[in-house]
Amino acid sequence: MLSSSALHTLGSGLLAASSLHCSPGVFSFDIPMDSHWHYQFRIIMLGDSTVGKSSLLKRYTEGVFLESINQTVGVDFYVQFMEIEPGVQVKLQFWDTAGQERFRSVTRSYYRNSAGGVLMFDLTNRASFESIREWHREVTETVKPFHIVFVLVGHKCDLIAERKVGKKEGEKLASSLGAKYIETSAKNSSNVDAAFQMLTMGIYEALKTGVMSPNEDWDGVKSRLSPKVVTTVQTPGKQEQKKKCTC
Repeated sequence: MLSSSALHTLGSGLLAASSLHCSPGVFSFDIPMDSHWHYQFRIIMLGDSTVGKSSLLKRYTEGVFLESINQTVGVDFYVQFMEIEPGVQVKLQFWDTAGQERFRSVTRSYYRNSAGGVLMFDLTNRASFESIREWHREVTETVKPFHIVFVLVGHKCDLIAERKVGKKEGEKLASSLGAKYIETSAKNSSNVDAAFQMLTMGIYEALKTGVMSPNEDWDGVKSRLSPKVVTTVQTPGKQEQKKKCTC
């Protein structure tokens, strides 16, 4: 299944999410042509089978929720666009990986060229939560020497009575992995936009601080900006220091 043109307008949903770790003015939107982006970020969806990775992506990119969805076989592909600040547009490429062990050799090949990772578990499934460290370890080791930004997502937060993982547990695990934590529901659309905005802004901050940069040997981030503009975006602090230095 290929959803290369899966775009939708977020509209009022963004306003509701703007206070949930989201920067004002960040929004996703329909773009008629693929040529309008300044950056391209590749993001990989990680987690055990049936935690809801495909459901979350379908809700985000297509605005739909299906009660029943076929399990991913290998890797599925989705696209969304976001304006992260006025005049700076990002194309998000999502690689939705199968959680089953028998597909792991296929999905590993997509790890290395990822700038962001959604570490996802099912709040009603304790075992999926306990698998997160292994997913994180496997991806982190594979992408070296390149950097990857993670967000930890506790999914199916609408199933309150069936919950097996507490919010504080999720926050503690995220902190230990150097990631932010958010709880979502594809069914009622809770925090869906906010989760992807959180990760996208994390990647963009890594670019601005120089932790991450476009590289011809790595496809995690692509830029259509001139090298001079990219350098300015990445290391403003260093440029200010040079201006102040009189030695």
